[in-house]
Amino acid sequence: MNHSSAARMEAACSLLAESERRYVLYQLANREQGHIEDLVTQVAAWKREEPAEAIDRETRQYVYVSLVHNHLPRLADYDIVDYDLRSGDIVLDHGFDDIKPLLEQFRQTEAVSEIRTGPALR
Repeated sequence: MNHSSAARMEAACSLLAESERRYVLYQLANREQGHIEDLVTQVAAWKREEPAEAIDRETRQYVYVSLVHNHLPRLADYDIVDYDLRSGDIVLDHGFDDIKPLLEQFRQTEAVSEIRTGPALR
């Protein structure tokens, strides 16, 4: 493995080490796009291991701030997602294909059974 490949692999592992980023990508993987509000609700539900309907406003707000100010910008920096906060639209970008095999490995080991047993990533 050359230095460039090793650096890309290290960056991918670092990005996927955070559950919120993985959860966003699991949601987008089979749809290729999503809306921030839907992603916030599902990420919060998986994080708290509760049904989406049980997630309160405070938890949604916390996850929203975390995604907007931390996780989405990091994913965008590596061309994994592209997002527009004005419209709330989030789409997969061309860099997603580079991390998809690693993301699938992470998915198989997630503690949240709904994630583990979900459909394989497209």
